[in-house]
Order: sequence, then structure tokens, then C-alpha cells
Amino acid sequence: MSTIPPRRPRAEELYDAHWRRSSYSGGANDCVELADLGAYAAVRDSKALDLSPVILSRSALDELLDHFADGSHR
Repeated sequence: MSTIPPRRPRAEELYDAHWRRSSYSGGANDCVELADLGAYAAVRDSKALDLSPVILSRSALDELLDHFADGSHR
């Protein structure tokens, strides 16, 4: 039995998304923002809003965050 993967978000969904800033932001608009898009998440640089955000599956985002949380990126 095959499973159909979820549809990737459309541009208007990214525009209307609720973007959250990192709690580590210094307030100088120099941080990473994240939007929850259901099966996907979008990540963008708050200084470069004209660039397309990076779209990741939730599992890929979890792996990325785990990688940095455990210090294995060093």
C-alpha cells in the first residue's frame, strides 16, 4: 500500500504563515524565523525576507534541531 506524501506549501501559505522568531534573537532583526506549515516547516533569515525560505519536512527539521541541540555539529 503506497502513501501519498503531503503537498508542499504554496507561496500564499508562506506569505500568510505565522512566523516565529528565535528566543535567542537580540532584537536587531538578526535571527532565524520559523513557520509551522503542518507536515512542513519553513525557515527564513529575518534580514533577507525577499529570499525564499527553506522548506523542510517536519522530520528533517527535527533531525536538524537535534543535531545542533546535542552539539554534534562542532
